[in-house]
Order: sequence, then structure tokens, then C-alpha cells
Amino acid sequence: MKVVEVKTKQDKKEFINFPKELYKNDPFWVCQLDSGIESVFDPAKNHTFKHGEAIRWILKDEGNHTIGRIAAFIDKVRSAANRQPTGGIGFFEVVENKEAAFILFNTALEWHRSHGMEAMDGPVNFGENDNNWGLLVEGFTQPGFGMPFNKKYYRDYFEAFGFKNYFEQYSYHRAVRNSDNKIVEFPERIMKIAEWLSKRPGYSFQHFEFRNKEKFVKDIVEIYNSTWSVFKEDFTPLDPVILEESLEHAKLIIDEKLIWFAYFNHKPIAFFVLFPDLNQILKHLNGTMNPWNIIRFVYFKMTHEMTRMRAVVGGVHPSHQNSGVESAIFFQLYKVFKKKPWFKELELSWVGDYNPRMIAIYEALGARIAKTHITYRYMINRELPYIRFKDEMSERQEHRKERL
Repeated sequence: MKVVEVKTKQDKKEFINFPKELYKNDPFWVCQLDSGIESVFDPAKNHTFKHGEAIRWILKDEGNHTIGRIAAFIDKVRSAANRQPTGGIGFFEVVENKEAAFILFNTALEWHRSHGMEAMDGPVNFGENDNNWGLLVEGFTQPGFGMPFNKKYYRDYFEAFGFKNYFEQYSYHRAVRNSDNKIVEFPERIMKIAEWLSKRPGYSFQHFEFRNKEKFVKDIVEIYNSTWSVFKEDFTPLDPVILEESLEHAKLIIDEKLIWFAYFNHKPIAFFVLFPDLNQILKHLNGTMNPWNIIRFVYFKMTHEMTRMRAVVGGVHPSHQNSGVESAIFFQLYKVFKKKPWFKELELSWVGDYNPRMIAIYEALGARIAKTHITYRYMINRELPYIRFKDEMSERQEHRKERL
């Protein structure tokens, strides 16, 4: 077997097309847009290259057929936030062959070692963690857009090589409508809290509007950065330029009334973002947006092929956590669901095992865990201790309390 660094047009084509062959008989796999995968490795399109680097390889067998692929990245901002220099691997795909998998892992390992990394996480993305993050280990059904789907045997390969469970990510699902297409009521407790808070002086709620995009981007950044700076002291602040670009890229599928904000005395205190599930259309397109597929895309969108929504991101300002404002936002969404009968299901993904507060909120809504992904860590420097992420967080919070 031979490892080839992806450099030529043919190499890139092999990297893109290999999963199409690997999953051709899998009814649940959804082919992502070729252009979307390539954009991850394009410095002109991926802002992460400003503070990082990426490389990718394909694996060939004796007959010169591609039998695997992998990418490795170093995001210097993320690396610096760890106890030790830490890189990542992603876009891992391989035939059912342990030796082939280990060759790919070792290729990425040696590259990281040569770049001074002492640990590597995977599978992760070279960019934001709302896409291509984690290995699916439970819930092998059609994934929501951005959520990874992989072969079941990958878990054995990761763990046999020496990767350890760094944290788990749970995707919760909740029916919006039953088989008779009637709205599934939210739990009574949620509704009462929401109605009570909505009537309190000073509180107001507003859905996103593209015509006021700059205002809402500013509000999201303010809430997100305030929330995560308390929750995780080494977090990476949200860049408004990148957020605005992301919204523009998703403009074709965004439903303005699925993105809600809460305000107290006109100041932003919470937001929640739902996107219609693009995968329900992409599954028909085989990764390309040629003229015919553009027509099909428009048709599928107009005929409401997207019946599922995915929660992408949300946040509540620390000063209003535990106030019930989350319930009030879901109450606003509930009223929207009643007017849009084509939406049948809600996916709340993903929440880490280190975030019990959000887990409690999702369970209070009547949602259940439908998928579990694992983000693994491999310690390149064996002299360093392996510590799970939620234990790291507990230590940091204790240290912060001591300083205060």
C-alpha cells in the first residue's frame, strides 16, 4: 500500500470521490457537495488558514486503487488553548482493513510529530465545530447537515490504534408533528414558564431578518462571546466577519422565523438558530450543483423536501441563565411550527457530555438522544497525562474560583 499526498487535480478528485464508492450501497449516507469539501482545503475560502495549516493524503493499494483518505491540520489558536500543542485529523475514510487504517493514522501522527504536536484529536474539522466533528458510534440513520456519518468499524480502528474518548456529543431528536400531522405539544411546564416570562416587563423577542443582518450578527457575537468566556475560559471568540459569511452562504435555505433572539430592556440576552436540514435535498444530488441539479434543488426546496430542522447554535447571556428565557424562545419557535406544517422533526445537535445544563434543557423539551458521536484524543507524547475534556473543565473552574 502507498500513501500519496494530495496535490494534483487527479489526487483531489480521488479524495472527493472515494466516499461515493465506499458508501454507494448505504441508504443513510448523504454525499456532501464536492465544492464544500474542497473549500475546507482552500486558503482563499477557509479563514482557518490564517492561523493554521492542513495537509491530506489518499491511500492506494497494489492495483493503484484508492482505498482510504485522511487529512491532518494544525489550528494554532485551538492548539494554544490545550494543555499541550494539539493538532487534529479529519475526513478519514477507509475500506474495512485495519492495516490500511493504521497506515493512515500513522501518516498523520508522524506529520504532527514533525510539527511539534504532542497530541491529536479526531475526527475534527479544520474550522468551526458545527461541521465534520466527531465519530458516529450510535444512531446510524440519515444524518443532519454538517453531522458526520461513517462506517461502524471505524470505532474499532480508532480505539485499537490508541485513541481515547475525549468527549461525547449527543444529538437529540424530537417530533414536531405526529403521524396525523398534528402538532406535538411542548411539555406543560415549558409552556407555562415561557408564557410567564414573555409577559414580564422588559422582555421582548424577535426573529432574524436579513434586512437587519448586521444588527443580529452583532447580537449573536455579543451573547456567544459573553456566554462562552464564562463557560470555557480558553474559548475562541466568534468572528463577526466569518459569521456574516456563513449566513450568506446559507441564505438559500435559511428560514428567518427559525432564528430567534430574546432581549431584556432592548439588550440581547439569548438566541437560538435552527436551519432546515439541507441533507434532505443533498441526498438527491450526488455532490454536484450542475445546471440540472440547481433546478432540482429549487424544486425540492419549493415542495418542502426539508421536513427536519437542525439546531446549529444558541446561547444565553450568563446574567440570564436559569431565568427561563430558553423556554420562552422555544415557545416562539413552537408558534412558528404551528404555521409551517411541513416541518415534522427537530434535531438538537450537538451537545457535549460536559454540558449538563443544555442536556437538561433538551430533555425537559421531551427530546431524546438519537445519535452519539465521540471526539477522540491520541497522546503523541506518552509522558503527558490523558485527561478527558469535562475533567479539564472542572479543574479550570476550580482554579478560577480559587483566583476569585
